[in-house]
Amino acid sequence: MYERLNRYTRFEKARIIGARALQITMGAPVFIDVKGDPLQIALEEFRRGLIPITVKRKVR
Repeated sequence: MYERLNRYTRFEKARIIGARALQITMGAPVFIDVKGDPLQIALEEFRRGLIPITVKRKVR
């Protein structure tokens, strides 16, 4: 089976963005100079590659 090692699955992407939006809601510093909804900020941070979250996968 072919594994995409340098891409996130849609589930990983949703989890990362959701976790980051929660962090922003709880008062974490943002990495971009934008005001607004925490979810939109998290989406833009993800798009720019600024979210400091990693995903560990099990190798089969």
